[in-house]
Amino acid sequence: MGDAVEEAAKRAIETMRENLSEQITVSDMARAAMFSKFHFTRIFQRATGVSPGRFLSALRLQRAKDLLVSTSLNVAHISVRVGYNSVGTFSSRFSKSVGMSPTAYRKLAGYAPHIPVAPTPAAGTPSTASIHGQVHASSQASPGLVFVGLFPDRIPEGRPIRCTILSGPGLFHFTGVPPGTWYLLSQSVTGDPTEIATDPHSRPIFVATHGPLAIAHDTVLTVDVNLQPVTALDPPVLLALLDARKVALSVVAAQEKARAATVLSARFPARSVDRPAA
Repeated sequence: MGDAVEEAAKRAIETMRENLSEQITVSDMARAAMFSKFHFTRIFQRATGVSPGRFLSALRLQRAKDLLVSTSLNVAHISVRVGYNSVGTFSSRFSKSVGMSPTAYRKLAGYAPHIPVAPTPAAGTPSTASIHGQVHASSQASPGLVFVGLFPDRIPEGRPIRCTILSGPGLFHFTGVPPGTWYLLSQSVTGDPTEIATDPHSRPIFVATHGPLAIAHDTVLTVDVNLQPVTALDPPVLLALLDARKVALSVVAAQEKARAATVLSARFPARSVDRPAA
């Protein structure tokens, strides 16, 4: 991808960020990118993987997430500050994309108990499709917990079709994957997962994308993904992936418990007891 295309997309994204409360049009974005409206939409999709309108909508919801946990503004005021004229429309879109209502998100400080998975259609022949592979960390990454999920779009929002949480880069395996076209998206945040960061941007984020993946009933795919530092061109993560922290911590706790049991058994092996002969 040419540097000119990337820089044009970045100029448009910066304009979006600076004007989230305004009604920005594609023409406004194209002027910022210094491209014609027709060419701008094409080069923006090429640079980011999504349309300018989808990217703008994602930025607005991402900013709303930040405001909900870092300010005391009510939901109505936040909806206006991120460009929504209707608080009802804002709440509906937030809930659908993030996985919980704005009020619940604030109440839980951004930490939901689990990530709901989209239900598998009951009709038809059960799928035997599977996707397995490995998450790798780049030389720049020092990731902690890793989320891996299958989504219908390039933006991680709504309910994933399949998902898992790893204690670090490593192997994953999804079975019974429904037929369709999916994107494999991964995210990881550095730092101690037991500590809650008060600043949403205080920890480096690493992301990876692979797709689109065309899946039939009997498809078996091997997919490796490489975590890289998030850039301005990466669409915002809307699903409360960091909110899977509690689920991930339970996985880590189980691993630590199993490790402790192994160490204990090695130090104090079971001894046989001699019984007197009958």
